Amino acid sequence: MIEDDEFMRVVKNAPLVSLDLVVRSENNELLMGMRVNEPAAGTWFVPGGRIRKDESIEDAFLRITKAELGKSYPIDQARLLGAFTHKYQTNFAHIPGISTHYVVLAYELQVYINLKQLPTDQHSEYRWVSESGDLAKVHPNARAYFSYMKRGSN
Repeated sequence: MIEDDEFMRVVKNAPLVSLDLVVRSENNELLMGMRVNEPAAGTWFVPGGRIRKDESIEDAFLRITKAELGKSYPIDQARLLGAFTHKYQTNFAHIPGISTHYVVLAYELQVYINLKQLPTDQHSEYRWVSESGDLAKVHPNARAYFSYMKRGSN
């Protein structure tokens, strides 16, 4: 792990690479958590996390599913939805004028989730959200995953 000031230089000057976990229920609802941290604090967003330097995508997937869902899942249980660009005007340290840019690999995963047992480090609460539901507080980057899910569903 790098120190916050060094990481801020990276955020200021380069895109970050992350994995989003598009967890789908059997009713085609998406798991959303109320974001605690910037960027996107105070919005409903899918779980996910950054890939670390020298970490394989497969290892990152195991680590991130454990941290975000409370259990590690292998990447071969998921389906790649695609690569996405996420840009935010804010950053983790709340420093004005420094935006955050992510290149996101989104993976769809259908697993049983007990909302009451999910970790609360990154999200204060969780809920299942349908495309026809109240999407007002769902971040547009997370809302976009609904259309990509439909393309691969049979």
